[in-house]
Amino acid sequence: MNFTIQNVLIPIEDDYATVDVQIKDGKIAAISSNLDVIGAAIDGKNKLLLPGFVNAHTHSSEMWQRGIMSIYPLELWLAELYDFAPLDTEQVYLSALGTAVETLLSGGTSVVDHLVLIPGKELETITVAVEAYRKVGIRAIIAPLIQDESLTAGMPSGESDVIHEDYFRSTQATLEIMESAINQFHQPDEGIYVALAPTGIQLCSDALFKGCIELSDKYNLCRHSHLLETKAQEKLAKEKYGCTAVEHLHEIGYLNHRTSLAHCVHLTDKDINILAQTQSTVVHNPLSNLRLGSGIAPILKYRQAGVNVSFGCDGASSNDSQDLLEAIKIGSILHNVTDLDYQHWITPRESIEMASLGGAKGLNLGEEIGSLAVGKKADLVMYDLTSLSLLPRTDPVGLLVLGRPTNVVDSVWVNGKQIVADGKVNNIDVDYLRQELFKHSQWQTKRKSKTVKEIEAHYRGVMEL
Repeated sequence: MNFTIQNVLIPIEDDYATVDVQIKDGKIAAISSNLDVIGAAIDGKNKLLLPGFVNAHTHSSEMWQRGIMSIYPLELWLAELYDFAPLDTEQVYLSALGTAVETLLSGGTSVVDHLVLIPGKELETITVAVEAYRKVGIRAIIAPLIQDESLTAGMPSGESDVIHEDYFRSTQATLEIMESAINQFHQPDEGIYVALAPTGIQLCSDALFKGCIELSDKYNLCRHSHLLETKAQEKLAKEKYGCTAVEHLHEIGYLNHRTSLAHCVHLTDKDINILAQTQSTVVHNPLSNLRLGSGIAPILKYRQAGVNVSFGCDGASSNDSQDLLEAIKIGSILHNVTDLDYQHWITPRESIEMASLGGAKGLNLGEEIGSLAVGKKADLVMYDLTSLSLLPRTDPVGLLVLGRPTNVVDSVWVNGKQIVADGKVNNIDVDYLRQELFKHSQWQTKRKSKTVKEIEAHYRGVMEL
């Protein structure tokens, strides 16, 4: 846990500096030139050191459907996702391993897993995901995805009288499972956190949201939800509440500095001001928003209003990748077409601050991680500047964000413990992981099910397509 990185490049203001970085007891003890070596000496020559990024929204188990999902909007995509064979715990374990590895090798040291739970095996699902993240050593925020309304409730009814089936598990039973999970798994000192994560207004009652508020306040935990990802959800909120979803969540007390909200594509100016006032965090998932045709979140407006913004990959069946650097690149330059005033555009340095400190703030960890500062925990990533995709030598951060960096992560530390060395994850046999993912899957085709057809007909009607 004690080591000194020597002669490493770090960004400072509008320039770079070559420094030594001392790590003591898992925290940054000093950053300066010509420091005495404490612990092991690590050669940082021709390397770039940055704080670790946060993959602030994903669903690890969706790895099993990546590449096969139809080109659908979210509501139809979800219906198709539900049609796939149910997961088993071994698949959950393997996909959490894969998500952690891909996140680490694209600059992430923390992951927020909006974990899909196996019905009837909810605590077992969380158990194996926690085991996977512990094995890898990544900082993991387990946010079990919970709901208490059936899938058809997730769309506006329009003028039709839709009868929704009861959800298979009661609201109270769901909250009891969550409290058990908190008591069993929430261990911040070991890098494992539990968050309260009702999936969103489209599939959750006020009773579930309020129960999550009570639990998060009782245990000082973060809250995490999808919010207004699609136009259909915007319509649904007006039907359901008679106001916007943001106004309603604010009214019931769900929004605060411990709340992070994935997507936020369809918000009003009033909504944006509410997020700023409540210090809520927006998690930008540009790739899934494009993949599902959800729209472009007005990230530049959020930033101008003072809303904290971070980046997420989203699940690997709505993004088909867990490449955090790709999400950061697209999530930055995408907005150059949404505002003609280039002074509002996101620079590479602003991007890495959003991905690191922005992500940390969204997890209520801004005082502990997210920047290269003395006293903060050593969640660090060191990039190899001699890698072909980071050459020729121009601006290292610019190359990292705007280029197409591949195999550039040299070393990763989480809480001062090295978990990637020479580009390889220490505790994981990647060949074994690759073989297991191959063995537990098969090449497949799909057909449109009766459920998807029924939902598609209703969707096209209420959306006037």
